[in-house]
Amino acid sequence: MTELPNSMDRRIKKSKAALKDALIQLMQKQSFKEISITDIVQLADLNRGTFYRHYQYKEDLFNEMIDDVIKDLVFSYREPYLDKEIFEVSHMPSSAIKIFEHVHQHAQFYTLVVKSDASSNFQQMICDVLRDLALQDLNEIFPSHINRELLASYQSHAIFGMIIEWIRQEFEHSPAYMADELFKIINFKPGNVVYHTPYKAP
Repeated sequence: MTELPNSMDRRIKKSKAALKDALIQLMQKQSFKEISITDIVQLADLNRGTFYRHYQYKEDLFNEMIDDVIKDLVFSYREPYLDKEIFEVSHMPSSAIKIFEHVHQHAQFYTLVVKSDASSNFQQMICDVLRDLALQDLNEIFPSHINRELLASYQSHAIFGMIIEWIRQEFEHSPAYMADELFKIINFKPGNVVYHTPYKAP
């Protein structure tokens, strides 16, 4: 009996999900370099043939995991203004910011790649994605007197800096709290603040 395409798709997705879950579990206990394909398939309760039908190396599996996360990151970043003809940041409720919900959903993965040796360029990759999204989608809202590439880079590293700190705090705050804090930061105007330093003139 010939297997239906939908049934095959479900089996492929199920196998890949099992392999990815197994790799994440293993990375919580040992470094990526120490993990073997045998370790992955044994924990996933699959055979090596199933692994090699989808991937050649464990790095291919890990890179696909990164691609999956980045695709979801792009969607979550765009969600506040998706299908909107006019988008005003100042009128956007903090609840519209979905990027922290995305990070929380993939909390294990973000924690592992930030703290492990698996992908040393992951942080820069995320910043580059956020920077490119800002330049592609929100170019018109950038003030004309500021270099747009520099501003987009500044914003992307600032957002990811918040994510890194959130991970360091072991997700102490909720995604809604983080979104609200980002919204406050976006609307904060430090140029109008008078600073009192701890230093006195001689």
